[in-house]
Amino acid sequence: MIGERKQLIFSVMLCLLMWGAMGVFSASSVQAQSAASEATKPAAVKADDSSAQPPLDVQDILDKVDDLWRGQSSKSIVTMQVKTRHWERSLTMEVVTQGTERTLVKVLKPLKEKGTATLKVDKDIYNYLPKTDRTIKLTAAMMMGAWMGSHFTNDDLVKESRMSEDYDAKLGFFGERAGQRVVEIVLTPKPEAAVVWGKVVLVVRNESWLPVSQTYFDEEGEKVRVMTFSDEKTVSGRLLPMRMRMTPLDKPEEFTELIYENLSFDVKLKAGFFSLNQLRR
Repeated sequence: MIGERKQLIFSVMLCLLMWGAMGVFSASSVQAQSAASEATKPAAVKADDSSAQPPLDVQDILDKVDDLWRGQSSKSIVTMQVKTRHWERSLTMEVVTQGTERTLVKVLKPLKEKGTATLKVDKDIYNYLPKTDRTIKLTAAMMMGAWMGSHFTNDDLVKESRMSEDYDAKLGFFGERAGQRVVEIVLTPKPEAAVVWGKVVLVVRNESWLPVSQTYFDEEGEKVRVMTFSDEKTVSGRLLPMRMRMTPLDKPEEFTELIYENLSFDVKLKAGFFSLNQLRR
């Protein structure tokens, strides 16, 4: 039962960064949200900078970051590396998505975890455990807490939020930092938003708007963790960070890192691909 429970928790976490920080919207959804954002977008925010720079539209920057990894569908091979004070773990998985409503994640290695899979269809999440040949539907209570010593929470896994919708944003800094021009945006959650952080600080590169870091604060205003982005590559005509590292600030020697080995957007998928039968295959 203990091993089975670990497998179950492990499978939940696999959906992570595909739905949280890296959920995939359909092209029509992105267009609709972009149109809605144009209608409700606040006035551009000017940076406090002495050089003659055009005004910065913080909302537009957030929309670009939100949609950075999003397409009609996607297929990727992702390696997750977890390092703690006492042990290290590496997992390789195949992740296939369609919009934010459908995701199928299958573990490819290590061998003892191979075949473990997670399926998300709309609000329902299922896990397949090959060692016992069981399919289990997850409950809301299983979404809380960290996964098997990693530095991502189960809440990270299933989050389908957009920074541009769930947070009020303001310009925190605009200028040169560590040898590069960056824009810092301070995000505070809207009263009705279902988010757990008291504040998030996003730093992006000037002009390209590629994320550099994302710092999370608790409700008391203390820094809790930092996610950094690196290894930029062009995928399907768009420049993307292919490596993300989450570091807990109370344990700076530890981290969880996601590495995209390959990534394709707008892939063709057969009808019925996101099904319980496919989950078990």
